[in-house]
Amino acid sequence: MKTGNSTFSDPRVLLAYVTVCIVWGSTYLAIRVGVRDLPPALFAGFRFVVAGLVLLFFARIRGYKMPANRRDIVNSAIVGLFLLYGGNGLVVWSEQWLASGLAALLIATVPLFVALIDTIVPGGTPIGWLGWVGLLTGFSGVALLLAPGFELGGNQLSGMAGLIMAAFLWALGSVFSARRPVGGSIIYAIAVQALAGGIALSATGLFAGELSRFHPTAAGIGAMLYLIFIGTMAGYSAYIYILKAMPPAKASTYAYINPVVAVLLGYLILKEEITVRTIISAAVILGGVLLVQVSRTKVPVKPLHSEKLAAVSKGT
Repeated sequence: MKTGNSTFSDPRVLLAYVTVCIVWGSTYLAIRVGVRDLPPALFAGFRFVVAGLVLLFFARIRGYKMPANRRDIVNSAIVGLFLLYGGNGLVVWSEQWLASGLAALLIATVPLFVALIDTIVPGGTPIGWLGWVGLLTGFSGVALLLAPGFELGGNQLSGMAGLIMAAFLWALGSVFSARRPVGGSIIYAIAVQALAGGIALSATGLFAGELSRFHPTAAGIGAMLYLIFIGTMAGYSAYIYILKAMPPAKASTYAYINPVVAVLLGYLILKEEITVRTIISAAVILGGVLLVQVSRTKVPVKPLHSEKLAAVSKGT
């Protein structure tokens, strides 16, 4: 297998890429199914604690390089709090009321927030005029998608606001990770992220009194197991495989397919409505993201350790 410039002519690479596109697109559906029966914070918290422990055990038995020092562990934990406690936690909370496809479309705005934060914060990567056009385009699509929420108000509007905040926190975590690279194996870093986010979510659920409402059902436990072993383990393994087989820019194109997969699965399995507004909004948002990404590739950008971390965390 060629490294760095491999194409989809290798069936193993194509299979891994399709796995990432479908599996990580399906996680929004699994979350929606899970929170129908299980309280959100404990549902997400247990999931990440188990995933973190499994990854930690796997890294240990494989002899992967451990973090260089305590600072690396702390920085990974902070990233986990941004991405998983704040970002994913708000996604799970919001999907109590919102369709899984809608959640995926709003989370697709993460690259927009990353570009905006990285442009504003000193030492980041500027986006240029094309990037600003992309930001305007992408957020216009968000405004169009949010319009029904403002009309309905209540939990619908709260859920949409939660998803926007989730995307923003994911972006903050990604930028922080880029500015605070850590040593050691990426698997150890992901394990620490998952444990930090999972412990914080579990503690939040316990303090919120969710334990009394935690009544396991077949659907709820099935969704949790799917997220742990398929969303995290299978998706993560496939993503690392394609990263070794092709440039990161090509590998990351899965992010344009995930929302489409999520919308289609929500429609086919949960009978979630697909409106003309949804289709137009999706096209506008993803178009804006594409413009921003193109703008960022026009200037020298150092490889970001956070690109792997953030991508994997979104799929866990």
